[in-house]
Amino acid sequence: MYRPNFTITNKILNHIADISASREVILNAPLLPKWEVKLRKEAILKMTHHSTSIEGNRLTMEEVNRLLRGEDIAAWEKDKKEVLGYVKVLEYIDKLGEKGADNITEDIILEIHRLNTMGILTDSEAGHYRKVEVAVVNGLGRVTFQPPEASQVPALMHDFVAWLNGKEAKELYYTVLVSGIAHYELVRIHPFVDGNGRTARALATLILYLRDFDTKRFFALDDYYNEERSRYYAALQTVDQETINISQWLEYFTEGVAVSMGRVKQAILDLSVDLHLKEQRGQIYLNDRQMKILKYLQTNPRITISEIQKMFDKKISRDTANRALKPLLENKLVKRIGKGRAIYYELA
Repeated sequence: MYRPNFTITNKILNHIADISASREVILNAPLLPKWEVKLRKEAILKMTHHSTSIEGNRLTMEEVNRLLRGEDIAAWEKDKKEVLGYVKVLEYIDKLGEKGADNITEDIILEIHRLNTMGILTDSEAGHYRKVEVAVVNGLGRVTFQPPEASQVPALMHDFVAWLNGKEAKELYYTVLVSGIAHYELVRIHPFVDGNGRTARALATLILYLRDFDTKRFFALDDYYNEERSRYYAALQTVDQETINISQWLEYFTEGVAVSMGRVKQAILDLSVDLHLKEQRGQIYLNDRQMKILKYLQTNPRITISEIQKMFDKKISRDTANRALKPLLENKLVKRIGKGRAIYYELA
C-alpha cells in the first residue's frame, strides 16, 4: 500500500501560514462579477501557458491568448494542440467540480491525460498507461531519472489512487500537501509515454479545487514553476529514490503555492483599492443563466444568441436568451460585436 514519506518542516509550516493568510483575503474579497471573471480568465491563460511551457511549448503568453480567442496563429501544430488540450483539461476539472466529484479515480486521471495529449499521441497511448520503458533525460542526453518498469505502472497507480481517496489523505489537514504529494508521485511513476508533467500539474490543481481550497478558481499553480524551470526539475530530483522522502520537494512546492497565492492576493487588493467601485456601480446580482454565460466566455472567445439558446438543459427561446444577456451588456460585463446575423458577444 502506498504511503508518502515526508516530514512537515518549519519551512513547510511557514509557507502554509503565508498560503492561509492569502487565501483568506482571496475568498473573502467582495469583488464584482466582472472582476471575478477577469481573474478566472487570467488564471486559465497563465495555467495553460506555463504548464505547457515548462515542457518545451514554444508559444508565448500573447500567442496563447490569441489562440484561446479563436485567432489563427503561425505556430507548430503540436504546440497549438498542447495548449488547446490543456484548456480542455481545465474545462473538465470545472465540470468535475460542478458535479461535486468526491473521489479522484484512475479513470479521471486517464481522461486528463487523454485530453492533454489528444492529437499528439496515438489513440492507444493517449489516456492509457504506457507499455514501454521510458527515461527522463537532460539536454545532454544523460538519464536523470529512471521511472518504474511499465509492468509495475498499473499496480503503482492503483495503490496511489487508493491512498489519495483513503482516510489518511482526506484527513490530512493541509490540502496543499495532498496536492504536492500527488504531483510528485505521478511524476515518479511516470505512467504515460508523454504528458506526465502536464497531467501531474492538472491533478494537483484538481485536488485543490475539489477539496475546497481554490473555490474561486483565481489561482494559477504553474507560473512560479515555469519562471525557474531548472529549480522545478531540481526540486523533483531532490528525492532519494531509495527512501522516497519528499520533504524537500514539499518545501519547494508549498513555496510556489505561497508565492502564486500572494500574487493573486495582491491583484485582488489592487482591485479593491477603489473604495467607490461598489458605491458607483452597486453589487451586481446575476442569475444561474447569466453566470453560465460568463463561465462559458472564460474559456471560449465568443458566444452567439443561438449558442446561448442551446447551452441549457432545455433549449430557451431567442427572446429569453436576449433577456439573459441584457444585464450583462448593461453592466459592461460583455460587449456586442458585429451587425445583423453576424452579431456575437465576448467579454468586455
